[in-house]
Amino acid sequence: MNKVIYKLLAKLNKALLPSYSKQRLDLSKANKFQMALIGWRYFITTKALD
Repeated sequence: MNKVIYKLLAKLNKALLPSYSKQRLDLSKANKFQMALIGWRYFITTKALD
């Protein structure tokens, strides 16, 4: 059941949140909000793949 939720959240992330890799964002210049979004997307993606 949890995996289904994480897969749904991963699809929502992809549709709603910006992709910083496509924008070529330098991680050393990212602000705290951008770093939080990157961390959130990473967490959800890894949980959805497990």
